[in-house]
Amino acid sequence: MDKFQQEWTRRKFISTATGVGTTIALSPLLSWANSQGDDPLIAKIVASTIGTDTHNHIDVPLDGSIPPSVDLIGEMKKSGLSTICMTFAVDYQKLTRPGEAYERFINGLTSMDYVLKSNGMNRSYNYGDVRDARKKNKPTIIQSVEGGHFLEGKLERLEEAYKRGLRHLGLLHDNDASVPLGDVYTKPAQWNGLTEFGTNVVKECNRLGILIDLTHCSNDTINAALKVTTQPVIISHTGLDTQLGQDANFAKMMLPRLISKQQAKIVAEAGGVIGVWTHLASSPKEYSQNIRAMVDVVGVDHICIGTDTKMTPGGNGRGRIGERTNEAWKDQKTGFYYTVVESLLQTGFSEDEIGKIGGGNFCRIFDAATGNPN
Repeated sequence: MDKFQQEWTRRKFISTATGVGTTIALSPLLSWANSQGDDPLIAKIVASTIGTDTHNHIDVPLDGSIPPSVDLIGEMKKSGLSTICMTFAVDYQKLTRPGEAYERFINGLTSMDYVLKSNGMNRSYNYGDVRDARKKNKPTIIQSVEGGHFLEGKLERLEEAYKRGLRHLGLLHDNDASVPLGDVYTKPAQWNGLTEFGTNVVKECNRLGILIDLTHCSNDTINAALKVTTQPVIISHTGLDTQLGQDANFAKMMLPRLISKQQAKIVAEAGGVIGVWTHLASSPKEYSQNIRAMVDVVGVDHICIGTDTKMTPGGNGRGRIGERTNEAWKDQKTGFYYTVVESLLQTGFSEDEIGKIGGGNFCRIFDAATGNPN
């Protein structure tokens, strides 16, 4: 047991019945969960755990325009998830001028303010907020951004972002920031891992209380960040490079984004948690098998769910199968978390293990990184 697990376990508010720190009183949650399917055990697990997707995209305009109306709260209730790390990225379109990344970031946060207000939802800033929202059966979000492009070399912007609600920072994304933070895993190495500015960002996240996400980082960048951070980290969406699925062409494209067994062990031994995505899994069974494969490498205390899907439709409507959270697989009959819980049970996971994978492990490191006022 690493130091972060020890600290979490000793905290007086922790329950031990259904996964460390994940159990919530069933009433009135169970009645809603029972309405989603016939299996009372699945309903019980969904109702009594903090189902969390640690990487979920909500498409919002970054140009200052009003976002389209989306039923975020309805989709979350349908999914069975209590919490999503709601993320966006500013580098999908090429950044061409100084200040543009910051403008897109602020516009993105403002757009998400609008989406949350229109759905009667709030951000959660620490584990206490997540736990309290779950007790009230009220879906909540943790604000994330994918890539530190908005910083543009200005460390003080992290505190500005913190005050706007940011609690989960993906250090890197597909393209280098104007002031680079480290090497991206899908590009040739240029910085020998973490840059000096990237090091300062990690330290400032620790100081402020922002969880660091090392997805998109090269192994050298990950290892350098692990030496700097004083808090546990997450790799929110990846999979083992031995679990390539049935589509050879897709697997070839995704391979640089997967993690090796050796690197996964390094992250786990540092107290980190790794999110298994739904990519490269053509069915719920295959997804649970991918989770099993990761558990066999790093142990059940270091796994979470990080789909890299969209809870709500994008600007072009429904999207393809696999893109939407509640349509992750063809012929999916129930919401995402209900489907996953059923598949994990069929794969042989216990209620306690599902509680940890489903949200308990993430809650542990989120609590460590952000602090808890209770």
